Amino acid sequence: MATYKELVNGVRATFMTGKTQSYEWRSKQLYALIKMMEEQKQSIIEALHKDLHKPESEVLMAEIDFVKNDATFVLNNLKDWMKPQKVSRNIMTAMDDAYIRYEPLGVALIIGAWNFPLQLTLGPMVGALAAGNCVVLKPSELSASTANFLEQTCGKYLDTDCVKVVNGGVPETTALLNEKFDHIFYTGNSQVARVVYEAAAKHLTPVILELGGKSPVYVDESSDLDVVSKRLLWGKFMNAGQTCIAPDYVMCNQKVQDSLIEKCKVNLKSFYGENAAESNSFARIVNGRHFKRVSSLLTSSKGRIVIGGSTDEKTNYIEPTLVVDVKPDDSLMREEVFGPVLPFVSVKNVDEAIGIINKGEKPLALYVFSKDNENIDKLVKSTSSGGVTINDTIMHSALRTLPFGGVGCSGQGAYHGKFTFEAFSHRRGCLVRKQAMEKLNDMRYPPYSSRKIALMTWFMKESPRSPYSKLWTATAMVVFGVLIGFLLKTLI
Repeated sequence: MATYKELVNGVRATFMTGKTQSYEWRSKQLYALIKMMEEQKQSIIEALHKDLHKPESEVLMAEIDFVKNDATFVLNNLKDWMKPQKVSRNIMTAMDDAYIRYEPLGVALIIGAWNFPLQLTLGPMVGALAAGNCVVLKPSELSASTANFLEQTCGKYLDTDCVKVVNGGVPETTALLNEKFDHIFYTGNSQVARVVYEAAAKHLTPVILELGGKSPVYVDESSDLDVVSKRLLWGKFMNAGQTCIAPDYVMCNQKVQDSLIEKCKVNLKSFYGENAAESNSFARIVNGRHFKRVSSLLTSSKGRIVIGGSTDEKTNYIEPTLVVDVKPDDSLMREEVFGPVLPFVSVKNVDEAIGIINKGEKPLALYVFSKDNENIDKLVKSTSSGGVTINDTIMHSALRTLPFGGVGCSGQGAYHGKFTFEAFSHRRGCLVRKQAMEKLNDMRYPPYSSRKIALMTWFMKESPRSPYSKLWTATAMVVFGVLIGFLLKTLI
């Protein structure tokens, strides 16, 4: 078996041939990926059920269809994205061509996550291939069935000279990180992100880190609490709470909390029946270690369980659970829950909620349920988060025209749709000048003089924009070619 150095060097040698540059190659890979999603649908459903007991509907919606729709969206726009992007010019470059050329970075390492093991591994690869890169794919070993599926299946559909899948755990990931890549895309937790970042720094490799954090929810008294409860519970308990942008804790006043809890009791039963353990719509915790971590957060909490609380270590099952009377220093508030446990923190008003949010690290998502625009604006303007959804949860991540990514400890860089294409591209600035009108350049050549400096300053000056600035620029461009020769002969 080839060493990782040989593997990466081999992929890089393929990239250097220019094979991946054409639209034909890029589109062929995306079509092949879509075909793989369609033809291997049942195998994917079975693999994700083994890994996470993931309901078929969630597999179709958040894994298979997500990748298919993302690839289709990219295909619908790729030709336009690949075109040189013309930019505005100043007077000195009025007769020139100026544009941005999107170029592939080279060989990208994509390290996927276990909670949405298809979406969070193949989603970034859609943009990497669209941008013309070669890819080394490292699925998470925690979702072993899906990782094995990707290792065994990708080569049947994608260009095996340009796309390699490396399966394994920490030793394999560590060995890969010792190699030089042109881009690293990591999805996971902040502890491993620091290891990835440190390894990338040795080669000055650019990285995108998609992490997580405690995504807060604020609910005010203007809201329809039946609507809030359904959207909140769906976002929280999808994939058994193992979603990086799942609502992590809820803040509201005591009156809202009491009413909201009652609505949640009714809607949880309508979602999962009398016993969620028997529901085919509720997933499981990925493994025993994560089960113990979430269970420990719950048992050490000083809050009061009002819904749920039962667990089964044999099946890694934790019941959808709501906990009230949770204080900011509670065990459930010290780290991202990443499981089906939702704490409620009582606050007097929106200002207290903002204070709690801003005392912690910047979250990946912020959720606000309100019909009061003043409260909405205040929360959005007074806090920082990777993304925001007002009056729903999760849904901002489904809109491909919005960038998806974190800020601070919740990540860096963004992707989805065109943003993934841009993330894996180098925006190369290009200026094409003509070997003509050389007299114009006399003002920049030695010997320097006060007259030359004054003329250069006038030509290069950026002035404050006024309602007439565009008209002035257009007029200047027209008369520029006619008058410049005369001016230079007169003044220099």
